[in-house]
Amino acid sequence: MATTAQPSTTPNDLSSVTKTLDLLAPRWSVWVLMTLSSQSLRYAEIKPRLPWLADGQLHPRLRHLTNAGVVERTEYAPRHVTYGLAGRGAELLPVLAVIASWGDTHLEKNLVASKATGELEPERMPPAQNIDDTLALIAPRHATPILWTLQARGSASATTLATEAMPGYGLTAVYKPLDRLVADGLVTGTGSGDFQLSASGQALEPVFQAISAWAGLPPAEADPLRRRGPAPSQTRSGPWATTPTRLPAPAAPAAHSAGLALATTQPDGPAWKSNDLFSHRIPARPITRAGGPRR
Repeated sequence: MATTAQPSTTPNDLSSVTKTLDLLAPRWSVWVLMTLSSQSLRYAEIKPRLPWLADGQLHPRLRHLTNAGVVERTEYAPRHVTYGLAGRGAELLPVLAVIASWGDTHLEKNLVASKATGELEPERMPPAQNIDDTLALIAPRHATPILWTLQARGSASATTLATEAMPGYGLTAVYKPLDRLVADGLVTGTGSGDFQLSASGQALEPVFQAISAWAGLPPAEADPLRRRGPAPSQTRSGPWATTPTRLPAPAAPAAHSAGLALATTQPDGPAWKSNDLFSHRIPARPITRAGGPRR
């Protein structure tokens, strides 16, 4: 595989990508984002849509995403609070679509009987599941730096990977994450002791490009064309701080006084449908088989 030269901003790009993966990787975070993709919802409306999440699991996800600036929390009254995508969260939806597409193409699927023909066919996995399973492969510590280094070099020895992808850790530390990437089907041996990306690993390039482009966007409030909702009264500090944790509530319309939730549409990004989150059941992780990256 030919060596691909990386721009001088590679260290910053890699840092941005790994920080974004840290934002998305906590399990069920993506499901919460997609649940809020079409409208703002109250907690009591989110909970039934993610029924397997206990109260002790949903609250931390909402808090995590709100503190990261991709979800905004609007309080109309002490017991009337809505959660919706912030500008940065809406701009993240096309990135999620790229990740989902990679997962749908490259991750293994169980074979199930077709309802129409009875013949075996790959099981349809909801995009949210494809995203979560993809993140489980590339978000673990050191996974993306190793993949990034192999993309730049074409092939590399374990010593080179330890030096460039894991500086300060020493040679022995590289083998565990490297072995995991090999087992997951993203990296292969060259036969001469070096390592290179598999076809599935090479296909991750658009995923990393999309994440890097999103992470490099200026704050939404700096661009009136990308600004959403009421202008924030204050801005937090932090790597994804583009909206405050709490937004000042606009004047509540009559519908809200009757206890109805505000429905805020998100015109940007893919229009996720309800079955993009769920199929007929919550899919279990397939058993690992040869032939593709494992789930």
